[in-house]
Amino acid sequence: MEHTRTGVVRTAISRADPAHVAALSAFGVATVHEAMGRVGLMRPYLRPVYPRARLCGTAVTVLLQPGDNWMLHVAAEQIREGDVVVAACTTESEDGFFGELLATSFRARGGQGLVIDGGVRDVADLERMDFPVFARAVNARGTVKATLGSVNVPVVCANALVDPGDVVVADGDGVVVVPRERAAEVAEAAARREAAEEGKRARFRGGELGLDMYGMRGPLAELGLRYEE
Repeated sequence: MEHTRTGVVRTAISRADPAHVAALSAFGVATVHEAMGRVGLMRPYLRPVYPRARLCGTAVTVLLQPGDNWMLHVAAEQIREGDVVVAACTTESEDGFFGELLATSFRARGGQGLVIDGGVRDVADLERMDFPVFARAVNARGTVKATLGSVNVPVVCANALVDPGDVVVADGDGVVVVPRERAAEVAEAAARREAAEEGKRARFRGGELGLDMYGMRGPLAELGLRYEE
């Protein structure tokens, strides 16, 4: 697969339509994941490095080598307004690939944040900047610049396939990837789901039970659930 190649920088990628990205930004990760058919989630060990971090944007992908952040500097040149850098690694590594200086560079290029299957540092500065980062670890250990990776090739980040230009949504519930060709469809499905949930929310506020709303009593009785005084 292309994500195994190193020494490649693709400078022309197809990004999801900005209008579809904006539509998806209105929804949380759980809603998007459900609306897409319960696919696209990254592994839950990727966590926001400060509370309330949230992002939504188009992916600029990076393939890193362990303990080497050279390709993040290469990737900075490829960032366009609204992009999120998604960085995978050729093998597990929790070194501090990214910090406040790179965040400053990414933001100047229009970057909306970073998702990285690796470590980051300068967390207090990232929070002060409100530059959202979702990472495998927080680790003060620095990195070198010695080995080539790639930029804007398909990568597998925390078990999720990410193509350049896909939409990445991240919040306190996790990180989900929406293929760029599905962005409009998923945004519409998410809106329908939100509308349906608002109706259920009103019924719950009125005291109705999920047992009745979802028709659970019959199936529970068939399985032998008994109520005893």
